[in-house]
Amino acid sequence: ELTGFYYDTEKNRYFRLLPGHNNYNPLTKESIQYKAMECKRLRLLEEEEKQKKKTTRAGLNSSVLLQKRQLGLLSSTSYCRLVHELKVNCMQRRKIEIHSPDSSVAGTNNFKITVADVACERIFTVNDVEHGGCKYGIINLSGLGKESLTVEMYDNLYFTNRKVNSVCWASLTHPDSHLCLMGIAETPGCASLLPASLFSNANPGDRPGMLCSFKISTAWSCAWCLNPQADNCFSTGLTRRVLVTNVVTGHRQTFGTSSDVLAQQFATQSPVLYNGCRSGEIFSIDVRQRNRKGQSWKAIRLFHDSAVTSIRLLEAEHYLMAADMAGKIKLWDLRTAKCVKQYRGHHNEYAILPLHVNEEEGLLTAVGQDCYTRIWSLQDAHLLRTIPSPHPSSKDAIPSVVFSSRLGGSRGVPGLLMAVKQDLYYFSYN
Repeated sequence: ELTGFYYDTEKNRYFRLLPGHNNYNPLTKESIQYKAMECKRLRLLEEEEKQKKKTTRAGLNSSVLLQKRQLGLLSSTSYCRLVHELKVNCMQRRKIEIHSPDSSVAGTNNFKITVADVACERIFTVNDVEHGGCKYGIINLSGLGKESLTVEMYDNLYFTNRKVNSVCWASLTHPDSHLCLMGIAETPGCASLLPASLFSNANPGDRPGMLCSFKISTAWSCAWCLNPQADNCFSTGLTRRVLVTNVVTGHRQTFGTSSDVLAQQFATQSPVLYNGCRSGEIFSIDVRQRNRKGQSWKAIRLFHDSAVTSIRLLEAEHYLMAADMAGKIKLWDLRTAKCVKQYRGHHNEYAILPLHVNEEEGLLTAVGQDCYTRIWSLQDAHLLRTIPSPHPSSKDAIPSVVFSSRLGGSRGVPGLLMAVKQDLYYFSYN
């Protein structure tokens, strides 16, 4: 590699990289990198179309797994985990047709955020609107079990002009009955709690209104508490503070922090809130205690070298998964406050990107800033598959994904949903 020169592999010669300034120079480092990335993406897409079955582990196939299971060499848990691993490597992409009562807006806005409810029956979507702001909607996945692969999308145009930074499902009257929205309505920001029934094809006159809305500084993250000792509460990660609000009583608790809180999740076995900060610190708060000056209320403290963008507690709540802006994904043991595993290959430099942990299937899924979706084995941190985006890579085309072995509910189908640009794709098990 020569300073100031670019080597073209196709023409087998060097070209000078000009400074640019006011003159048009097609050879810049950015354009060269983009061209190389696009060539790689197209090559991987072509390979995926040709290669129907593949595996990243030698000797892993369905007949060998079944034989080992019958001989008693594999436990039922290990067998199920390896079958999911095998199926993930064979997933094929298919495009989903989106139906909407308002046919003029269906499929015309770019997907920005998708968040599935606990049962994976519905997906809340945030779509960018051309004239600014966002459009919200709920996609019903009940049609995924059919050959036609169609889904129904319902939106509510009353809430179109509010930019959203973070969304979570809230269980107020029943599981996943409401939605917490954090973002920018105007300056300062806005936190809202909306009934999910607003997004339906029922009579508009019968719809309930917004349950809770108040102005805040710019919000980065939010989480809903499912523990009975602090139910009806949600948290908001703000600039240098955490706000915990009881939506029934209106009571609020404020916890000051030294950095912006970019990621949050409540534990379910205890009313403890975990927070990931721009400084790289991860700490927990027991929301039962009162915040007093001079009192140390941070229970567990962990540290990354870069801004923490996503945290996920595992079911037993002894382990916490965290991702940062250096592209590192670490599994922390909360009992010893030590990193026990690291999942390599993720790419991130500046974006707030979520992690998706599917413990029952033994999988970890994350989308990188390079627009590749990567799936790891939770058990041994082995990278199982790298899925290229169907669209060219760009900042506004980072896919948003949902993985479940029951997409559409208890009788649903297994696979991966990918929302990118205006399109929705389904990667189905073979």
